[in-house]
Amino acid sequence: MSIVAPHGTSTARGGRPRSTLGGRSGPWRRIQPFVVVLSVVLLIALPLWIIVVTAGKSQAEALQPDLSLPSQWQLGANLAEIWRDGDVPAAFGGSLLIMVPSVFVVLVLGSLASWILARRRSRMSAALYALAISGIVLPPAVVTIVLLLRQLGLAGTVVGMIGVYVGMYMSTVIFFVTGFIRTIPHELEEAARVDGATPMRVFRTVILPLLVPVLSTATILICLYIWNDVFYAFFVIGGRVDTLPLNLYNVASAGLYLNNWHLIFAYVVVMSLPLLVTFIVAQRKIISGITSGAVK
Repeated sequence: MSIVAPHGTSTARGGRPRSTLGGRSGPWRRIQPFVVVLSVVLLIALPLWIIVVTAGKSQAEALQPDLSLPSQWQLGANLAEIWRDGDVPAAFGGSLLIMVPSVFVVLVLGSLASWILARRRSRMSAALYALAISGIVLPPAVVTIVLLLRQLGLAGTVVGMIGVYVGMYMSTVIFFVTGFIRTIPHELEEAARVDGATPMRVFRTVILPLLVPVLSTATILICLYIWNDVFYAFFVIGGRVDTLPLNLYNVASAGLYLNNWHLIFAYVVVMSLPLLVTFIVAQRKIISGITSGAVK
């Protein structure tokens, strides 16, 4: 039998206080930081280390990628070679040509749809919201996508690839933004309507500025997805438009970089560096957007 004492403690038989609010204690609390650090090292630090040191080695040293440092760093020469011989500038332009319009369209349409779904309180709106976010857990069928694009005459085109990405990541934007809009007081919109603002002006001048944190998060995440995608791009625009992942796949599978692991890893560095820097700089905004949108 225990006696409940004030301040979230209970007194067990014998008068010894026992905390009920402090959570678990014991060995796990002491080793938890080491487990987290070890997980980060194994899952993130080691792969990044292997990529960088292999990209800086010569062809002979890179035949068996490992953790050892190169005897002589030649990262700059490897980067210059793949930039010159690997058609990196053209592939970089192709990635931007697809990613920028895709992100812009999905953010605009997704935020507008989220505003409507957040403000309508009905069973129909709830059903539409559930249907809209189902794309997060239900991956699109690539065969169906390709057949549909062929029927529309968009197979192998940039417009078709943009449409695929918009459809795929609309659920992500709606999931984040709808939860955030529900926390915005209705009085702000009502005051704008009293002043004669149209619905689009209310959205543009009242709602949209408040969505900057969550839209920034969605922008970075969707850019990461599109920038690194090779699967859907291969089936939709493969052989017609080159993106960085597609170009790496093509040159590696064609034998241009056969056994040249130092060049393959140098290409990975070039492909990953822009978004890696963006992610490091904007990581606080990503976390704040996730907590303010998805959690709420």
